[in-house]
Amino acid sequence: MFIVESIAKIRRMYHVDGKAIKAIARELNISKNTVKKIIRSNKTKFEVAKYTKGKPILGDHLELLKQLLAENIKEPVRRRMTAKKLYQQLQEAGYIGSYESVNLIVRRFRREYEAKGKQVFIPLNFEPGKAFQFDWGEEEICLNGEIIKVKAARIKLCYSRHTLVIVYPNEQLEMVMAAHTEAFKFFAGCCENGIYDNMKTAVKKILAGKDRVLNEKFAQMASHYLFEVIVCTPSSGWEKGQVEKQVGDSRRNFFTPIIRGESYDDINSQLREMCLNWSKTRQHPEFKERTIFEVYEEEKPHLIEYRGEFEGYRLNPTVVSSLSLVQYDTNMYSVPCEYVGLSVQIKSYAWRIVVLHESKIIGEHARCFKRYQKIYNPWHYVPVLERKPGALRNGAPFKELMNLLPEVFSKIRSKLKNYKDSDKQFISILQFINKYGLEKVTNSCNLTISTGGCSAKLVEQYLQPSTSETTEEYEFIKLKNPPDADCSIYSKLYLKLWGDK
Repeated sequence: MFIVESIAKIRRMYHVDGKAIKAIARELNISKNTVKKIIRSNKTKFEVAKYTKGKPILGDHLELLKQLLAENIKEPVRRRMTAKKLYQQLQEAGYIGSYESVNLIVRRFRREYEAKGKQVFIPLNFEPGKAFQFDWGEEEICLNGEIIKVKAARIKLCYSRHTLVIVYPNEQLEMVMAAHTEAFKFFAGCCENGIYDNMKTAVKKILAGKDRVLNEKFAQMASHYLFEVIVCTPSSGWEKGQVEKQVGDSRRNFFTPIIRGESYDDINSQLREMCLNWSKTRQHPEFKERTIFEVYEEEKPHLIEYRGEFEGYRLNPTVVSSLSLVQYDTNMYSVPCEYVGLSVQIKSYAWRIVVLHESKIIGEHARCFKRYQKIYNPWHYVPVLERKPGALRNGAPFKELMNLLPEVFSKIRSKLKNYKDSDKQFISILQFINKYGLEKVTNSCNLTISTGGCSAKLVEQYLQPSTSETTEEYEFIKLKNPPDADCSIYSKLYLKLWGDK
């Protein structure tokens, strides 16, 4: 079967380059049926055969070699050891591999740290719709009155320089995929190539030259949006210099003074407006007579059409604990108590957590970014209260329950305290919510309080069909032509019989 990168290449050749299926099959030397299957299924992944390669022998001595190179570069040029000398020192330490493996690391190190003269940067030039650049930066924001550090994703179109900045709590893969979705919506399209550094969320393994093993979910996202991933050479930030410069520009213009908001949505909405205003008022660095937004309007027809949102999530299998909780990123999230001990899957999105059992959603929470927190949904635990009514008083999931319910529930609970079985009666009322819905139970509680009564049975009575519905039914079956009820005939009869007496 084909790997994700091969599928992505075929999809780009068909959807972006406009090549026919027969031409693709001939160019890639594969079956036409295989190309048809990939194009028509619209899938970004098929079953992939796994292949593992053992670690090289140098792996055990790599850290020692790096240490020797770091010490070697501090010495004057005439005193520095050659690759051959370094190889001999590793042999004394027990290295049994080849000299070429050592020489390869030495040459790479010297190219990076021992190049003579100043580094030369080559100006980059891009065609409309050809490439965008992505990078992270760390910023400070004021969230609900508290100054915190966040990660700012910056996506920039290389030709027009139109930019979007979005903040997230961290740089995890879910955030990367969410940032791309927001950016392509903002730009109303996508470029042919995406330029990245070697971030771990995108690059799983660095191979020789420009070859990389991409994270599978990241590669699926690229295939969905039909762009090709281009990864920079390590320590070569100039290859995406536009967005590297944008880190400093956006910090001075968007985050100084510090941006304030009540939520991440609020702050990202402000940043979206700032980015749009920046592009509309800022002169393009190359086309001096036009603004960035005007150049973007020129580039927009060259973008790949936005293909809808990619469902960017990470899937994590786990087991529900005896406390009816599942763990993700040090935090615990509740699920319905009937799933205790069963295997479930956690779909982690940028802003929410979804728990599934056999492809059925059994729980959903807003994602928590603090550490070692327990996030409860009290309705997940209500069914177990019938067996353990004492948990209503001290159970952790029910600490905030009364704040989630209308005020009438507090009133009815206070009145029920006069009864010995107050907890059991209130639990019965809570269980009515699962059966009848919160609105109907709230109305029944209001009627119970207004009549001066207070019991679960009375609340249940008011939940039954009301008498008004019965009256309406009786009115519906009335005779269309009822008999004339004229009582004057009785007066005439009375006078006839008793009128003379």
